[in-house]
Amino acid sequence: MPYMLEGAKLIGAGCATIALAGAGAGIGIVFGSLINSVARNPSLTKQLFGYAILGFALTEAIALFALMMAFLILFVF
Repeated sequence: MPYMLEGAKLIGAGCATIALAGAGAGIGIVFGSLINSVARNPSLTKQLFGYAILGFALTEAIALFALMMAFLILFVF
């Protein structure tokens, strides 16, 4: 019976880490959009870069929350 619980914890942690792939795609979209925007209007580079860093930070926060949930499933429950 404890082996089933350990297996369920591993499956749950694996499912929780799927969000990391989405965060990676989100970061790629943020910086891809930055490159596209700077190519269209180079005079707004500084302002657009600030927005891109904000988007990166928010996307990375979601990834860290997902990683935290995976660790909670593995080591707390």
